[in-house]
Amino acid sequence: MKITYEFADGTISTIEVDEELGAFITASRRAENSCDRKQRYHCYSLDHIDYEGMEYAEKQSLEDKLEDKESEERVQAFLKTLPEVQKRRAEMLLDGMSAREIALSEGVGHTAINDSIKLIRKKFQTFFGK
Repeated sequence: MKITYEFADGTISTIEVDEELGAFITASRRAENSCDRKQRYHCYSLDHIDYEGMEYAEKQSLEDKLEDKESEERVQAFLKTLPEVQKRRAEMLLDGMSAREIALSEGVGHTAINDSIKLIRKKFQTFFGK
């Protein structure tokens, strides 16, 4: 497996590694990118507090926080209704993994993952009445 590194100065280096190490590096990069996306989503500029006041620093009102907590509880209740395999795949999907990445991590074909995701979506729509 070939792994590509891009350095800060713009140079690119490619090296050959065994499959086990390559899978570890790929998973590590995926986890890091997922954390970066989550951090960017929740990040606020401190400069905006100077212009908007401390109200801007508070991301949500109390009502919004309660609503989000209720939504989270409903999603958790939905996940409990799923079989273990579908639950694991749904959680990976929520973490930002693609169907192909899930297939690689579980060692199955991506069509099996796509079929599983379709079933999860149907169950989701039924559970939430949409």
